[in-house]
Order: sequence, then C-alpha cells, then structure tokens
Amino acid sequence: MTARHTTTIAVFAATGSQGGAVTDALLASGAQVRALLRTTDSDAARALAARGVDLIQINLDDPQTVVDALTGVDGFWFMTTPPGGMQNPDTAGETAQGTTLADAAAAAQVPHVVFSSVGGAERSSAVPHFESKYLVEKHLATLGVRTTVVRPVFFMENFRWMAPVVEDGTLVMRLPIPDETSLQVIAVRDVGAIAAKALLSTDVVPEVIEIAGDELTGSQIAAVYGETSKLPARFEPLPLSVLDGQDDMQKMFAWFAQTPAYQADLTQVRTIHPEVRTLKTWVEAENTPVI
Repeated sequence: MTARHTTTIAVFAATGSQGGAVTDALLASGAQVRALLRTTDSDAARALAARGVDLIQINLDDPQTVVDALTGVDGFWFMTTPPGGMQNPDTAGETAQGTTLADAAAAAQVPHVVFSSVGGAERSSAVPHFESKYLVEKHLATLGVRTTVVRPVFFMENFRWMAPVVEDGTLVMRLPIPDETSLQVIAVRDVGAIAAKALLSTDVVPEVIEIAGDELTGSQIAAVYGETSKLPARFEPLPLSVLDGQDDMQKMFAWFAQTPAYQADLTQVRTIHPEVRTLKTWVEAENTPVI
C-alpha cells in the first residue's frame, strides 16, 4: 500500500462494528485515527484511547461540533444506521444523519471522504435502509468533495444470529431465501481493510465499488458449517412470512431472491484485498460451536 503524505483519519462511530474494523486497519497501517464519538467515556472508547486513538465527542444535533472535529484531518470515514434499529428503522433519520456528516466534511474541507453504503443501493431495491443510504450517496455527489463509496454486501456476522442449529445429529441452516438463490457475503473486518486502503492509497480502490468475499447458495452455506463442525448438514428455506412485522428485513430478503441481487465482482475485490475472507475461513476463525 502506498500511504498518502498525511495520515490523520477521522472515523465516525469508531467503537462500532464497522468503525472498529476501519480503525483496526488504519492503526495497523500506521495512520493516526481521530474517533468521532457521541460519548468518550465508555469502556470501548477508553480502549481506543489506550491504543493511541484521539477521542473527540460530537453531537449530531450540533453540526458545528462535527465540523470542528473534522478540521485538519486528511480523510474521513463514516457510515449510517437507522435510528431505532432494524426492527423499527427510522430511515429518514438515517439519511439526515448522513447528510449532517457529509455537510460537515464539506465545511471542514476534508480532502477525501469514504462512505460505507450498501450493495445494490443504486439499483432501486425498494429496501428502505438501502434507499436511505443511496440518498446520502447522492447528497455527497453534490458537495464537490472527493468521495469513495464502498458498498458492502450481506455481512457474514449476521450468521451469528441466523446461525444453524443441530437437530438429531444434523446441522440445519434455515434462511428466508430460495435454495437456488446465491447470496454474496463479506466479513466486517474486510470492509474495514478495504476502506482503509481507499483512505491511505491513491489509486487502489475505485470511486464506487460493491464488495464481497464469497457467494453461496443456502445449501452451500450449510455445507460450510457442516464441514467446519464435522456434521452432516442441510438447508431449509423459510417463507418470507417469518419476517412478518419486519417490513425492512422482509423487503431485503425478497430482494435477495431477485437474482442477481448483490453484484460485487469477487475477482476485483480479491485483487484489491487478497486476504478477503471466504465464508469458510470466516467460520473457521469464529470457532463458535453451533447449537
């Protein structure tokens, strides 16, 4: 990796999953990280400070605090999440959050912004939390700020709560997708590594890129877990009705079945980041027994 001449990078929500992965990758590359946090007195924040990260408290309801926090940095990474979580997502609030962060970056004249969006955001998915991120992308494009948009696909970490179970000695994987549907997946750690490369390199990562580390059908996902657990395995598709009452999630899984949904170029991603994990290497690294 060819480092830029300056290396102070601001990371929004650096104590979160994606922000933490970006921070880890930046620190490993020798960059200085400035963490933009809602609170700086949590255990997670103190752990970052112990690693040499500068902690800056911001208030999204007071945009000037964000502008001040971004003044003088050489790059800025941020993502957005819907307030209220995925059970009852406030997607308008998510777009407002992203707009505030983007505007602050422009006001602070940040040389390079990397925004973590979502795979398929630009393809009229009708998934609310995809559409809200795309509105942030479009707003960034109006600001005249050098921007890289990274669009991760389905996180492997989702399988921690969508994990297979063991029934009568057989590992059973159940997801609300047809078995013939291939699902692209990526580890959060690799999202962080690619974002860091975009921030610290001049020509490694394209301005817009969808990223994935693997692509598997339901049966192939089950087989990976079966091989790792040394158990017979099978996949059972669930009806979309299991997500009744979770409109956003239901629309996302319905979109998955509209092949191809995610469309990352795995060869391109592996060229940029050769260490990107497959589902098998991620499951092996997790070393978490199935139930």
